[in-house]
Amino acid sequence: MITVPGGHVTLSDRRTERSWTVEVAPYLLAAYPLTRAEHARVAATHPDGAQDGGRLPAHSVSWWDAVRYCNALSRQEGLTPAYRLPGTADTVDGEEGHVAWDPDADGYRLPTEAEWEHACRAGTAGPRYGPLDDVAWHRGNSRERMHVVGGRRPNAWGLYDMLGNVWEWCWDLYDPEVYGSYRVLRGGGWFDEHWSCRASVRRRSHPTLRIEDVGLRLARSLRP
Repeated sequence: MITVPGGHVTLSDRRTERSWTVEVAPYLLAAYPLTRAEHARVAATHPDGAQDGGRLPAHSVSWWDAVRYCNALSRQEGLTPAYRLPGTADTVDGEEGHVAWDPDADGYRLPTEAEWEHACRAGTAGPRYGPLDDVAWHRGNSRERMHVVGGRRPNAWGLYDMLGNVWEWCWDLYDPEVYGSYRVLRGGGWFDEHWSCRASVRRRSHPTLRIEDVGLRLARSLRP
């Protein structure tokens, strides 16, 4: 995982024409999206993609799947789970209910939306951290399929595939007053046009959504 420095990031939403600035503390973020092999070692529910050495992104993972995976991996490595889920043994009837995040836990978690954009930009101010074809798999160059992680150029902080390949779940609710439990997705995917693969683009989906252009990237909090 990469140590991401703290700082400030300004988020924006085209739908509401609103912008807001968030202070971000230092944290850890995976250099790559979670792979199918990594997911299978913990969850045992995802094909390992042996034909690609397990290096294709884990996909068709709902937000609920993602938070359960984070807790399971944390327990496997002897870390404190970051999430408290309704029900028992991290199972949720109907995948509804409130998830509480313990920001002091040292276990794996999803990045916040502000952490994600701060990491994606890596100190840059433009829509992307490099020329699109150099840094991302998108509809114009992906041949309409996903690719193994790390195949494009990383950003200045050593993070790969922050744009393109698969969308990544974030912790945040998108707009609870309008969209209820819908969560934020970031980054664009292999089937998206170039305008979706930008650091500022926000997408929303129901936390039960499972679709082949959506995955996740692991984060961890840094203790003081």
